[in-house]
Amino acid sequence: MNQENPLCTDIYKKLALHLDDLPGGYPETESGVELRILRRMFTPEEARLALKLTLIPEELDVIARRAELPKEQVSRQLENMAKKGLIYRLKRKGRPVRFMAAQFVIGIWELHVNDLDPQLIKDFNEYVPVLLNFNEWKKAPLLRTIPVEQSIDHNLEVLVYEDAFELIDKNSKFLEAPCICRKERRIMGEGCDKPEGNCLVMGVGVDIYKNAGIGKEIDKNKAKGLIKKANEAGLVLQASFSKKIANICCCCGCCCQVLRNLKRHPSPADLVASPFFAHLDQDLCIGCGDCVERCQMDALELNHDKAALEENKCIGCGLCVSTCPTNALKLKRKPGPEKPKVPEKLTSAAVKRLRVRGKIGLGKVSSLILRSKKDRFFSKGLNK
Repeated sequence: MNQENPLCTDIYKKLALHLDDLPGGYPETESGVELRILRRMFTPEEARLALKLTLIPEELDVIARRAELPKEQVSRQLENMAKKGLIYRLKRKGRPVRFMAAQFVIGIWELHVNDLDPQLIKDFNEYVPVLLNFNEWKKAPLLRTIPVEQSIDHNLEVLVYEDAFELIDKNSKFLEAPCICRKERRIMGEGCDKPEGNCLVMGVGVDIYKNAGIGKEIDKNKAKGLIKKANEAGLVLQASFSKKIANICCCCGCCCQVLRNLKRHPSPADLVASPFFAHLDQDLCIGCGDCVERCQMDALELNHDKAALEENKCIGCGLCVSTCPTNALKLKRKPGPEKPKVPEKLTSAAVKRLRVRGKIGLGKVSSLILRSKKDRFFSKGLNK
């Protein structure tokens, strides 16, 4: 990660460089729209303090020493920034509170779901095509598509981390959060009538969302019920790109920024991390059109009273399969080489994305760890 650039006088340019060194990235544009967004979200003081946080969760004493500011001042600022969704606040039982940098997407932006206005949304919509670099996404995505439960046939091989209910069973804390994408579109007078409160947060993400005053905590049964409702509403399930996940987004093709931008690509199937694809048996098709209406990627159409599938647009979500009255549509597993290699943990996924983006190497990792250890050592010394 970059230290403060001495040649950069604008604190927001320094912050943009800092965010671009995080896994999600924050690339520069000719228009400077990325700086307008940061000025809207961060005060100058918050921007300066954000530069002192890294991907390593650290205690207040360490950050205060690095920022060369009084602990009481830094404590107030960090707590307020966490409530605003600008950084992550982590609290584990029996351990002190720690803070770490939050990437812009998925992270800071989603935590601003209750702080949107038309100008901010307009700026974000201008920035998204630059922010979502699908050349990087293909190699190290931020999300992966998993099938809706009702589309899984007993003959289909589905691994534990590909099954929404299995992923839920491996967690104990859940939160139902509003979908920022559908909220954006509704504020702008657009979008659809699909449910807004339909995104599922799990594990460590629950405390982060609760601290920012977003969503409501729910139990495991309600979490599974939310996934069932996603199928009923025709929403694509997109989970964290790791086997141990923090969220499942329930997405529609008209509002979701990822799906909307994927649809602009000639072959979305080549970009998404999905182990499945839909297979159509036209002989069984009765031309009811349900699958055409439910497909969020416009991969299906009616042709001479029969469904026709463009496989290069299919992302293997299973929405067309789950309501097909004649089983003309089924999910099939992609051949071995096409299967996405899903990292075990979120940290592994973050490192993979940093490597793909050319932002990390052994030297940078060692420097980051040594810097954190040094600041922890000296901060303890000052408190003795």
